[in-house]
Amino acid sequence: RKLVELSGLLQMLEPGDEVMADKGFLIQDLLAPIGVRLNVPPLLRSNSQMPTDDVVKTKKIAQLRVHVERAIGRVKEFRILQNVLPSSMWDSINEVTYVCCMLTNFSPPLVC
Repeated sequence: RKLVELSGLLQMLEPGDEVMADKGFLIQDLLAPIGVRLNVPPLLRSNSQMPTDDVVKTKKIAQLRVHVERAIGRVKEFRILQNVLPSSMWDSINEVTYVCCMLTNFSPPLVC
């Protein structure tokens, strides 16, 4: 929660955006005032079967999550991010990661 507050992410979001998070990532109160929706898989109640609409929602989120994981995998392919970063580069890690993320935009689409 604190990471979201301090990261600057909230300032980059616009009304109508959606944020995908894991169960228990309780930031809805931070997103609602700016018109952003939080998508988290529904929680399974103890000793009960998940309602049909929750099953459908979980499947949709899982399908989207696959694409997010693929995109993260592309970023991790850069050799500079696969090794221990020398301490002389610690001050530049945000810029290095940003450049790697931007370069993945030149890759073929994840979804055809």
